[in-house]
Amino acid sequence: MKKRVQSSGPMRLWGFFILEASGKPVITRSRRRTIKQSEFVALCYWLLVISCLLMIGVALADDPEAASMNMKRRQQGILTGMPFMANVAARTFVDDLGRKIYLAKAPSRIISLAPSITEMLFAIGAQDLVVGVTQFCDYPPEALQKPKVGYAHPNIESIVALEPDLVVAPRESLRADLLAKLEQLKIPTLILEAKTVEDIPSHIQTLGRVIDRAPAANAVAMDLRRRLAQMKSRAESLPKVRVLYVLNSQPLITVGPGSFIHQLIGLAGGVNIAADSGESYPRLNLEAVLQKDPEVLIFPVGKAEGIPESEQQVWTRWTTLTAVKRGRLHRIPADLLNRPGPRIVQGLESLLTIIHPEAAESASAAQP
Repeated sequence: MKKRVQSSGPMRLWGFFILEASGKPVITRSRRRTIKQSEFVALCYWLLVISCLLMIGVALADDPEAASMNMKRRQQGILTGMPFMANVAARTFVDDLGRKIYLAKAPSRIISLAPSITEMLFAIGAQDLVVGVTQFCDYPPEALQKPKVGYAHPNIESIVALEPDLVVAPRESLRADLLAKLEQLKIPTLILEAKTVEDIPSHIQTLGRVIDRAPAANAVAMDLRRRLAQMKSRAESLPKVRVLYVLNSQPLITVGPGSFIHQLIGLAGGVNIAADSGESYPRLNLEAVLQKDPEVLIFPVGKAEGIPESEQQVWTRWTTLTAVKRGRLHRIPADLLNRPGPRIVQGLESLLTIIHPEAAESASAAQP
């Protein structure tokens, strides 16, 4: 009768293997043998490859069209093996939806789904990476030459045809079904949402890190913060003025807490009459407006968006409003104030001039 050979030390369970006290892995079969480290690494690699092939097979069964369009991405990503997994950890980003975005390398083909995002990419010198934009992306003028993919209803076929390795989109206008389709096609999508003024330079820096243009992005963000701080300082000592910003007139929609425009009104020395609404974009009725009695009415205007002249004139009927009595109905370029991009500092300058024209006059007089 053969004696059972005891191991040289205690053994412990680890995954599919058992480790002896010496640390050498042993396959739990009737005929055991010691595995060399190189064999162990190779086995792990091929297990990863087989798992990925199984995932592709399932995807082909569920959606052959989506899986076939995505095959090239998988070959460049997961199927490159363990070195890819090590690289992913260093290039992980979190967007404004709290989603983790994994990029194997810096994107070289980017689609922008908002004018503000397009302006940010151009501001940091990444225009060569932009391969698709919306029909409203009109600044700088060079953006007009980029292929169009739609805005409220982007064309998924057009997006896929441009072969992007990153889509950057705003939260407020991105449809859930489009995001789901992009995720299904394994097209990385970064969602941005500007709730505060500080979010704007922060988004610029985030884009800089994602596309490996951090120095340029940091410089743009720092200059933006500096200029915003200067205008804030100019308005701090000025009296507060009640303001109604008419984002939409029928129905009447304005801005409230949670909107960066609400914060800009405060930075320009104004008091938003919808400050106590508790919503980012609240609806107001006329009774509430008459009660709050704004001293200034501001209408965004522009080619693509804004309040038409006819709707602005309707407000002149309400002669009891202080703003109407004093003739303080003003227009502001919608592109400067409604877009949370690098030109927001120009929007704040215009806002400050409207709310406190005396500040603009004193600033001009102080210049040599």
